[in-house]
Amino acid sequence: MNIREESLKKHYEWQGKIEVVSRTPITNSEELSLAYTPGVAEPCLEIQKDYDKSFKLTRRSNLVAVITDGTAVLGLGDIGAEAGMPVMEGKCALFKEFADVDAFPLCVRSKDVDEIVRTIYLISGSFGGINLEDIAAPRCFEIERKLKEICDIPVFHDDQHGTAVVVAAAMLNALKVVKKNIEDIKVVINGAGSAGIAIGKHMLKMGVKNLTMVDRCGIICEGMDGLNSEQEYMATLTNREHKTGVLADAMVGADVFVGVSAPNIVSEEMVKSMNSGAIVFSMANPTPEIMPDAAKHAGAAIVGTGRSDFPNQINNVLAFPGIFRGALDCRAKEINEEMKAAASYAIASLVSDEELSEEYILPKAFDKRIGKTVAQAVMDAARKTGVARI
Repeated sequence: MNIREESLKKHYEWQGKIEVVSRTPITNSEELSLAYTPGVAEPCLEIQKDYDKSFKLTRRSNLVAVITDGTAVLGLGDIGAEAGMPVMEGKCALFKEFADVDAFPLCVRSKDVDEIVRTIYLISGSFGGINLEDIAAPRCFEIERKLKEICDIPVFHDDQHGTAVVVAAAMLNALKVVKKNIEDIKVVINGAGSAGIAIGKHMLKMGVKNLTMVDRCGIICEGMDGLNSEQEYMATLTNREHKTGVLADAMVGADVFVGVSAPNIVSEEMVKSMNSGAIVFSMANPTPEIMPDAAKHAGAAIVGTGRSDFPNQINNVLAFPGIFRGALDCRAKEINEEMKAAASYAIASLVSDEELSEEYILPKAFDKRIGKTVAQAVMDAARKTGVARI
């Protein structure tokens, strides 16, 4: 069997990857009275008097909702809310395994922005955080923005920000290997959807000065027809040389290429046109924009992908569990830019200068230090920026 066949077989066996487990015994009448009626009335009344006690008297302080509308599930596209459930369950299992965060999958049968926002807001009182997942662009930007305006708990679209945090961590360490400064490099991002735009914004916050974004329509520049509102905004921050053309034109003289787009669209000639010490993060899954061996053959110094069977896997699991662990533990109102930057630096810090090499720029996913290190960095940043409530 290949991995897909074996996974399908296992999913039939598992019949779900998560389950609800009681934290209190209910084996006799006294235990029943304490956990449920009549004793449960007391914590209810305490929360009625003080909303903040909902975080102390329930599991809310450790509970994240993992929510999708099923419109951008993995590389499968718009397959429907229920069809996205296996991915949401998997995400919940990762939350528990990597950061001991309880997470619950919710699939919303709607593609209407306001309906989705209203639905999530109405149930947000049951959770300590909201993780948006696999929602298509540009709708995902508006959903997240509106939720952040009305919710008093962190709202985080992992396809955007988790990806950006890990890509930035990989770039920080890759730049150490090739001995380049972040403010001096030219970065090209191919793919101006949710992940690409978030990566671009995060890289600019981290210190990149020269950034060019490319999409199906070519190099993105101000005044270009057919851009959505987020792409129009990015056009005001990037491509300050106002270049036009296609991906091959953008990659000439670049130091870093980031692909969150489509398979086999980068040629060896494109990589050869980059500067010496080129960094190539080709993250289309399962087939990257250019395979690692081809990129290396063309002169790339460092290559990363989204796959586990090549060195330098750029995997969101390095980021989102620890980010939410930190946000929950300090009861942050939001996950801000400073917290995301702190997470990038924390992940990068787990590869020592002695360990750092062309094929080892990120810690391995099962490194037990990651969740705690990222959580602490996120908490410190939350407190420093005034969004922590404890």
